[in-house]
Amino acid sequence: MPQYAAISRERHADKKWLRYTSFAFAAGEVIAPIVGGELARAALAMPCAFVQQSGRYVLVAVLSLIAGRNMFVRPDGRWLGGYVPAAFRLYPFRMLPTAGTDTVVLCVDEESKLVVDGSSAGEEFFDAQGNQAPVLKPVFEAAMALERDRKSTDLAVAALAQAGVIRPWAIKVATNEGERPISGLHRADEAALRALPDETFLNLRKTSALPIAYAQMLSMGQLGVLEHLARAQSQAAASPARSTSIPLAALPETLDDLLENLKDDLRPLR
Repeated sequence: MPQYAAISRERHADKKWLRYTSFAFAAGEVIAPIVGGELARAALAMPCAFVQQSGRYVLVAVLSLIAGRNMFVRPDGRWLGGYVPAAFRLYPFRMLPTAGTDTVVLCVDEESKLVVDGSSAGEEFFDAQGNQAPVLKPVFEAAMALERDRKSTDLAVAALAQAGVIRPWAIKVATNEGERPISGLHRADEAALRALPDETFLNLRKTSALPIAYAQMLSMGQLGVLEHLARAQSQAAASPARSTSIPLAALPETLDDLLENLKDDLRPLR
C-alpha cells in the first residue's frame, strides 16, 4: 500500500530518492486519475471514463476490466502502449492536502522502495545546508501543474454531472461462465448533451467541460485495446522473451526528459 508523507527536513534530510526503472508499481491498478490537459493523448490510447469517488465523479483512464491486473504493464514491468498517465510518470511523488486545509504539499511514497538511506546512491531531498535540493524544484513545478489541471478538470466534470449528462456505461466482458457486466464506470451521453438547453450548454463550454465530454466519448472506441492487451499479456506470460507488436513506452533517460514530456502533455483543453 502506498504511504505518502510530506517531504520535510525532519523526515527526509538523511534520505535520498530514486527514479523508477519499471512500471511494476502500477501493475495492480485498473484505473488511473487523469486530467483534461492529457485527455487528448490518453483518449487515443486507452478508454477513459468517469467513476464516483467520495460522492463526486472523477475522470480516469481505464487500464483493465479484470480486478487487480493492469493490462498496460507487462510482467517485466514495461508499459505497453504509447501513453502513460501523468500521475504514474510523477511517481513516487504527488501533491496532497495537509490535514484540515486546502493547502497542498509535495509528498513522496515512502513504501515505494524508491526512498533510500542517505548513504546510498540517489538524489538528495535536501542539501548540506538543509535547503531543498535543486533537483526537486522541477518535480514540484510539474506536480503543481498537474494539481492545477486536476482542480479545473474536477470543476468541468462537476458541471457535466450537474447538467445530467454523465450516465452509467454498460459494459460486458466474455468469461468462461458467459458474459459478465462491469459496474462502476460512467460515460458522457451524447444524446443528453444534444438535448441540453442553450444556457446549460453554454455553461459547459465556459467551464471547458465540452472537450472533456467529447474526448471521453471518443475514447470509448479504445475499449477493444484492453482485449488486445489481454492477449498480448497471455503471450508474454507464456513466452517472456517473445516480442510484441504493441509499442512499449520508453522510460525517460533523465528527469528533465520526464518533466518536459509531462509539461507538453498538460496543455489545457479549450
